Amino acid sequence: MLTDETRYKLLKRLEENPHINQRELANELGISLGKTNYCLKALIDKGWVKVGNFRQNPHKLQYAYLLTPKGLEEKARVTLRFLKRKQQEHEQLLEELKELREEVAALKPLEEGEV
Repeated sequence: MLTDETRYKLLKRLEENPHINQRELANELGISLGKTNYCLKALIDKGWVKVGNFRQNPHKLQYAYLLTPKGLEEKARVTLRFLKRKQQEHEQLLEELKELREEVAALKPLEEGEV
């Protein structure tokens, strides 16, 4: 199953660089080559990505992964979901930091020997 984060990162990278190969994509995303292949196939099956093949390339076969109009719509939706999730995580982290600062502030008298 593709997480929103993986889907977002894949669609973003493919939009930025349609000629990226699967090995480079896997390295950039920090996932295995097999998972990259699986994810790309899922995006293709959903009609979000179209694969172009350029045989004239002297460096063997080169593929281009092009986002379809449906893929661009999905990228917009997944970007919004991903942003909302990251904002929630940010707010939770800020709250944790606030609590930790308060805890450390309460410990300062102990550090100074004021027990």
